[in-house]
Amino acid sequence: MTFEENNKAIYLQIADRIADEIMSGRYDTESRIPSVREFAASVEVNVNTVMRSYERLTNKGLIYQKRGIGFFVAPDAKEKIMAERGEELMTKQLPPLFKTMKVMGITPDQLKKSYEDFLRKYEV
Repeated sequence: MTFEENNKAIYLQIADRIADEIMSGRYDTESRIPSVREFAASVEVNVNTVMRSYERLTNKGLIYQKRGIGFFVAPDAKEKIMAERGEELMTKQLPPLFKTMKVMGITPDQLKKSYEDFLRKYEV
């Protein structure tokens, strides 16, 4: 795993990656995810860093632990991730974009056309 050179802690980047993998279907609902040691070895970080990531995901209700067996994806993990990321998009990411659009005189119609063009091009 390549970590970003930003102010975001590695354990948060790992938690985000696991959430991405849940969203992509790599880890299905109720499926076991790699153990803390397995994951730490695969991304070459300290076991305590991964444990902190797993604790964060557990506290958010995205994974849960079966003692002696491992960690598993919670039944409603995808819905929780979508809700959290949607909230972040709407409250933190879009307002600066909208401010820039206003300053540049970009209209909602132009944004809509650009978004539709994007969808056609990338078939998202």
